[in-house]
Amino acid sequence: MALFSGLSEKLNHIFSKLTKHGRLTELEIKTAMREVRVALLEADVNISVVKQFVARVSERAVGQEILKSLSPTQQVIKIVNEELIALMGSSNAKLNFSNSPSVIMMAGLQGAGKTTLVGKLGMLLKKQGRKPLLVACDVYRPAAINQLKVVGEKAGCEVFEKGQGNPIKIAKEGVAHAKSYGFDTVIIDTAGRLQIDEELMQELEKIKKEVNPAEILLVVDSMTGQVAVEVADTFNKRLEVTGLVLTKLDGDTRGGATLSMRAVTGKPIKYCSVGEKLGDIEPFHPDRMANRILGMGDVLSLIEKAQEAITEEDAKKMEKKFRENSFTLDDFLVQFETMNKMGGIKGMIQMLPGMGGMKIKEEDVDEKRIITMKAVIQSMTKKERLNPQIINSSRKIRIAKGSGTSVQEVNRVLKQFEQSKLMLKQMKNNKMFRF
Repeated sequence: MALFSGLSEKLNHIFSKLTKHGRLTELEIKTAMREVRVALLEADVNISVVKQFVARVSERAVGQEILKSLSPTQQVIKIVNEELIALMGSSNAKLNFSNSPSVIMMAGLQGAGKTTLVGKLGMLLKKQGRKPLLVACDVYRPAAINQLKVVGEKAGCEVFEKGQGNPIKIAKEGVAHAKSYGFDTVIIDTAGRLQIDEELMQELEKIKKEVNPAEILLVVDSMTGQVAVEVADTFNKRLEVTGLVLTKLDGDTRGGATLSMRAVTGKPIKYCSVGEKLGDIEPFHPDRMANRILGMGDVLSLIEKAQEAITEEDAKKMEKKFRENSFTLDDFLVQFETMNKMGGIKGMIQMLPGMGGMKIKEEDVDEKRIITMKAVIQSMTKKERLNPQIINSSRKIRIAKGSGTSVQEVNRVLKQFEQSKLMLKQMKNNKMFRF
């Protein structure tokens, strides 16, 4: 996740300087807090939010208990972590499903990724055992209804639409359709605008009055910085939104809007969108996000992604292969697919402790390189994938031509495969390693 990479790097630099001092003085802590203040402002965090945050951390950090501690720097980092969590909402805020069908009304400006988010949320809720109906009420934007149909089909969710009619009437009929056909959740895709206007707000207020939603989720583009905070504040005052959904968190953005959003609106961030694929949506966990910002990683999210990507049956099959040392190139290929489902190598690395603030070079985790490796393996015959030792010079030339690569690339893939097998063998022989 590119979000917060700059802030994470700066905070880690500030704390690394504190570590060199051993015991801390009140002056050293105040100096560090001034640097934290600058780092937050440069990350585009709302100035009033920064002032309150630094004041709370400073008040706690200069206490006698911290100054006399054997590890004051760790205590200061712990305080910063706790205050970041409090700033973003303390705990994961779950959706409220009050009625049947439970209506979720999505709102937001045009370009925030609202329609795609409707599909993402629909697919997520379907995985959780619910039966969602997507309702197309964005009747103004060209191709908006077709876009919802496309994402609905990919998500495996039915879409209710009545063309470019009255959006208030369509919303009401969509809920009635859900009741008649056994849908327990209705997700309404409302119209957006390039900017907030009175006509849009009145339409949204009428839809709200007509369908009585259990949730009004505001979809906000995190890349728009402080504008996103202002948009959220305006929508909240008119609609009384119940939660926020942040999109484009995988983009190259400073991320300060995310830290400001909860404090300014008083509404919880419920989900975040971290990529373009329909599965790239996560419940927002303030504690995990704070850990990422401070370079502590997000192992829990990584585990959850692994559980979604790998079935228990697949895990048992792979365990057996590890034990029997029968790991093949086909299995090697499966590992690439699994990593892709988990958000790619770069996404996984960012969740590992100590890696969040690191600048990862493209060549170190080149996703295109994985595509090339897959092409090489897929150009092999079944026999070759099971017994790579039979791949001689002539076979390598054929595989290189079939994959559009070179013999050197084929050799590189075979070498990496052998290294992976050796690593697995070492893990198996290690008494501390247990499946």
